[in-house]
Amino acid sequence: MAAPTVTAPSRQDTNSFAASVKDAAIAGALTGVLGFFFLALRTEIAPGGLEVSTRWGVWIVAILIVFAGRLLLNLFVFKTDKPVTRYFSTGKSSASPRLPWLGRALGIFLFLVATVLPFLIIALFPAQQRQFIDLAILIMTYVMLGWGLNIVVGLAGLLDLGYVAFYAVGAYSFALLSTHFEFIGFWTALPLAGMLAAFWGLILGFPVLRLRGDYLAIVTLAFGEIIRIVLLNWYDFTGGPNGISGIPKPTFLGMDFSRGDDGVAAFLGIEYSTIHRFIYLYYIIFLLAIITNLVTMRLRKLPVGRAWEALREDEIACRSLGINTTNTKLTAFAIGAMFGGFAGSFFATRQGFISPESFTFLESAIILAIVVLGGLGSQIGVVIASVVMIGGIELLRNIGFLSQIFGPDFDPVQYRMLIFGLAMVGIMVWKPRGLVTTREPTAVLKEKKRIGADMVAQGEGH
Repeated sequence: MAAPTVTAPSRQDTNSFAASVKDAAIAGALTGVLGFFFLALRTEIAPGGLEVSTRWGVWIVAILIVFAGRLLLNLFVFKTDKPVTRYFSTGKSSASPRLPWLGRALGIFLFLVATVLPFLIIALFPAQQRQFIDLAILIMTYVMLGWGLNIVVGLAGLLDLGYVAFYAVGAYSFALLSTHFEFIGFWTALPLAGMLAAFWGLILGFPVLRLRGDYLAIVTLAFGEIIRIVLLNWYDFTGGPNGISGIPKPTFLGMDFSRGDDGVAAFLGIEYSTIHRFIYLYYIIFLLAIITNLVTMRLRKLPVGRAWEALREDEIACRSLGINTTNTKLTAFAIGAMFGGFAGSFFATRQGFISPESFTFLESAIILAIVVLGGLGSQIGVVIASVVMIGGIELLRNIGFLSQIFGPDFDPVQYRMLIFGLAMVGIMVWKPRGLVTTREPTAVLKEKKRIGADMVAQGEGH
């Protein structure tokens, strides 16, 4: 008697067009259910009570977008034998660079543009010069924060979801010092704020020495929320939800950017303009960001930097090599927190007012997204991701044609995070290792080669 033959299910069945449409329809249905109360319904506080209005057009458009996007992904990426992403993958051949000079040339170009950026904005956009210079300051602040977090996450491999806590410590340190002690200015309080943030980085580092992965992320997230809640409830010291106002602005050689004879404009013999202070603030954060980058690049070449990268690849192997993982983790947390404290001090003097609402978990998520999207361990990737994310989100405020499509009640600012999330999903599909996936190893044995991030993740890069 012949044994019954068992036929394996054909791949064509699971990858058929019908299966792709069914999967896309399920995704669209889930979008309709989850987005019903956010998109289809809109509530407003009116004198007579709460008014509820409907926006069926926005809800249906969102479902169709998700359905079409999921269907295209199924047909060309997920459920096909030959995905289109094969044209973008470098595979094992990424060890040999195609354009070895491209990264350095791009870095030099961005540095030159950043050096003269305020004057370019004044020449090209005279009517909106204040708005765009302020946006450039914001982007540069996130570049500095991304470079600081890149030490902890990108180099040491420690997932930190509470980095905004050090940002808050730096801001409140400067605000409290400058408002309670008149003789302490910005340049005096700046190193003090960095040292206090580094101290709290050590405080966070000790409890998490034995934690890795998801457990480390949960503890750092809790630390960030603890700092925010303490700032919110310690009313006598931090001002509580009212925050701290009247934070002094940075001076130039002891002079303020005022209209009087003792101002900077009178000292330099130029006509007074309010834009001078914004240009000065831009160059302050630009200098701080450049210092952060130079220190980070120098530390990567030192033994502590190599220890960070060894810890990121494999902590057990790192211990077996005789590396003190305790000191390695603590130095990563302390140095990364110090740069976060510097950025927080600048944020306080730029705003003139701070409150706990400025240091929520969303800030940590944005900074971490910048590091991940830019490419873990990549300095130039952080710059590109900051320009795309922060600049892109802010530019959505000026998009007017969306209101013509979805109606006059449509506010693109309310949906900028939705657009931002869709962009992140797209980048993670086509560039799962970040925008910049190749870099040069800091330790070279025989031949210096550029390596792909996929090989680094497998421990083949060092």
